Amino acid sequence: FCARCCHCRPEMPAVQLLLLLACLVWGVGARTAQFRKANDRSGRCQYTFSVASPNESSCLEQGQAMSAIQDLQRDSSEQRAALESTKARLSYLEALLHRLTLGQAATPWDTQEGLQKELELAYSNLVRDKSALEEEKRRLEAENGDLARRLESSSEEVASLRRGLCPQARSTSEDVPPGSKEVSKWNLENVDFQELKSELTEVPASRILKESPSGQPRSEEGGTGCGELIWVGEPVTLRTAETLTGKYGVWMRDPQAAYPYTQETTWRIDTVGTDIRQVFEYDLISQFLQGYPSKVHVLPRPLESTGAVVYQGSLYFQAAESRTVIRYELRTETLKAEKEIPGAGYHGQFPYSWGGYTDIDLAVDETGLWVIYSTEAAKGAIVLSKLNPENLELEQTWETNIRKQSVANAFIICSTLYTISSYSLPDATVNFAYDTSTGSSKALMVPFKNRYKYSSMIDYNPLEKKLFAWDNFNMVTYDIRLSQV
Repeated sequence: FCARCCHCRPEMPAVQLLLLLACLVWGVGARTAQFRKANDRSGRCQYTFSVASPNESSCLEQGQAMSAIQDLQRDSSEQRAALESTKARLSYLEALLHRLTLGQAATPWDTQEGLQKELELAYSNLVRDKSALEEEKRRLEAENGDLARRLESSSEEVASLRRGLCPQARSTSEDVPPGSKEVSKWNLENVDFQELKSELTEVPASRILKESPSGQPRSEEGGTGCGELIWVGEPVTLRTAETLTGKYGVWMRDPQAAYPYTQETTWRIDTVGTDIRQVFEYDLISQFLQGYPSKVHVLPRPLESTGAVVYQGSLYFQAAESRTVIRYELRTETLKAEKEIPGAGYHGQFPYSWGGYTDIDLAVDETGLWVIYSTEAAKGAIVLSKLNPENLELEQTWETNIRKQSVANAFIICSTLYTISSYSLPDATVNFAYDTSTGSSKALMVPFKNRYKYSSMIDYNPLEKKLFAWDNFNMVTYDIRLSQV
């Protein structure tokens, strides 16, 4: 009714208010109200209304009218906000449609390819965020479980202390450890002065240090030497790549850091592409975790695969589309040595099962620098060679009976080669070990987790006693345990 009756400049505030009051009176139930519209003598539009009686019960009181006006104003504001939001979305859709139309008219293939890349990037970001949220959820659930166990344990300890508050020291021989002397009893009757006496007893460290400082199981007796790999812990995610070029790559720290580098200095290479030359350097672990490199090296020759390592201040890598291994000194940014690996397959001839041109894989352990590869003569079986880190000369070579393309990756610990069964199965295993000291191999069943289902690089760091891995955009570490020698 109000909209239809408004003919004379309804945008005027006075007219709008009059219309609103008329609508209120009409809508609430003033059946006998009369409403008129007429021009006055000067030709201006006038609206008037009247009711039969000022005491009519259906008329609104002043407070009720103001409340109704406020409700209408609030509804109008909400509708205006919804309209503005709809207009914004329509504007965005129009802009996108305009962009698509122009792209199809000009260079359709380039535009579609660009949009496809944007969509792929957006999808990868969503997948990464989802993975991060799931990981955070798992971490919080684990922390909650741990806190609950600690709370329960603390409650039991408090209850035990309350039951046996200030117990009398026992004098039986079985309560006193061998070599120790019994402490004096507390005199509970004399509260003015209490004398405490204690005796120290030497205990072998091997009886106490059952765990490493990090809380992870260490090797049995001695824990820092060599032995057979018997346990690999859960992966710990440190960093996630930001772009599609980081789906697979390699990251490392120098187990024998040379000046000006330290044990914290970290290097990272994204290996998706055809001309891989950039090496990101992070002075501190915190910079690596936040993604702020302190320096970017540009290699004089492109590298291939995820087999690079850093050792004694130099980066060792396979030159692209060749069987040549190169030593690049990081401090001086110069090539120091290069060497062809005799007969080694390259550029997809003998890669690991996941591919990625991983024909030549460099590794570092407690004894030095190694190269893992295969040859035509070995018929695809893994070949190991010990390298001189200065000039890259081959010092000794072993041929195994493990087919390189049947395993997902490999690393070396204490001169023993270990292989991974799968790069994509969540519950894989360390499935083979080849001992260079005996020249024999054996099957293993050590559980290994591919949390993100695409492990493209796995290396051992002998200084930190951890495995470093690159799993589907994510840089992770694994704690390990070695058996007693």
